[in-house]
Amino acid sequence: MNQDTIQDDQARHRILENIETLGLNDNLLELTSEGYTVVRNVLSAEQVERAKAAILRRVEKQTGNKVDPDTATADDYNGMNYHNYLIFDDPVFPEILLEPKPLALITYLLGESCILSSMGSHFRGPGGIPLPMHADASQASLFETATVANCNYALTPYSREAGALVLTPGSHRKNRHPTPHESWMAGNRTFPEVMAQNPSPEALADIEWSAPVGSVTMEINPGDAVIFHGNTWHGGWRRELPGTRINLAAYFCRTHIATQERRGDKRYPEVFERYADEPRFAQLMGENIFTGWREEGPDYGKLAHAPTGLYD
Repeated sequence: MNQDTIQDDQARHRILENIETLGLNDNLLELTSEGYTVVRNVLSAEQVERAKAAILRRVEKQTGNKVDPDTATADDYNGMNYHNYLIFDDPVFPEILLEPKPLALITYLLGESCILSSMGSHFRGPGGIPLPMHADASQASLFETATVANCNYALTPYSREAGALVLTPGSHRKNRHPTPHESWMAGNRTFPEVMAQNPSPEALADIEWSAPVGSVTMEINPGDAVIFHGNTWHGGWRRELPGTRINLAAYFCRTHIATQERRGDKRYPEVFERYADEPRFAQLMGENIFTGWREEGPDYGKLAHAPTGLYD
């Protein structure tokens, strides 16, 4: 057994030992077999409220309008929009990034060297359209071994009427994206066929969508987290209720994958100082990645952090 294999085996042992210590063995089994798992009560009520308040501030800043999360109508905020790059918006977001239970399962999927690709909120008001079913992994990286993975935190209640996340169990083993007929249907019309007709907002509001065959709606509570393999097919219901569905999506990748958000950010030194004694934070923020140099050339010291296998 060579040194690289030993190193990777040691990392795998650490990861599985941590999962057992955290009481997540059943979640690991579900994640492996179904492609996703729900970890209940990850966030405290206080963390949920802080995260919601920070996201609402971002929404107001980007839209110029205040949105009441309990009573908003489609006129106030219609459908879903993604609000990105939240990691530095509020101290609560680095806290959530380091939550041990979801991170333990993400680490099983992507290894100890994994990094944060992006952190944002899929903020959904009433109306609009469902989120089409898709896999997060690109077509070129749909392998049985995960290259990306997602942790979706519910910050408001999830239900069908509230615009919940939807996943297809076992789809992570198909190693492909869903076809249009495996996504949302409006009668016998596929999602692309409906959208190709360029319907008006009023026409869209009248469409009755049927969920993808075999999919499961996440009926979960604020503070719960859904962790899923990057190959797992997922989407979301249109919201039918007043108010907003608020989530926080922490999306992770292996070090050779280009991140959605640029890492190596030097504009927030106070955040890195706050976590100076948390080496995992620097790793997740991409501070140890070997590649990405300019005229200064490579920092060969960072090769010590480069993975040798699936788990380290």
